[in-house]
Amino acid sequence: MTIRVYYEDTDVGGVVYHSNYLNFCERARSDMFFKEKLSPISNGSHFVVKNLTANYIKSAFFGDILNVETGIKRCRSASILLQQTIYKNSEEIFSMEIELVFMQNQKISKIPESIKDIFMVNKSLN
Repeated sequence: MTIRVYYEDTDVGGVVYHSNYLNFCERARSDMFFKEKLSPISNGSHFVVKNLTANYIKSAFFGDILNVETGIKRCRSASILLQQTIYKNSEEIFSMEIELVFMQNQKISKIPESIKDIFMVNKSLN
């Protein structure tokens, strides 16, 4: 997913604020569903973040064009571990591992195959 850095994403010096990298990754995950004409929130089901590890490598700035790539590292019955990487001009500037747990009616539930397929179809890591 391609993202342009807007003024609202930056601090007074034009540097992307640290939490916005997480927002960019969230947008990329949501976009996987939107590309399939679905919503990441549907019929009382959604994912919640269980754990994440972030690595800030270099800064992005106002006006930059960034690319977010998402790949599956592991998929279990009720959780999925993703690797998300943000690039600027093909150079890695941010990466994170994020574990998501599937919830149905506020309870941890098995991920339906149709939802697993969304991640498989849209995966961008080898």
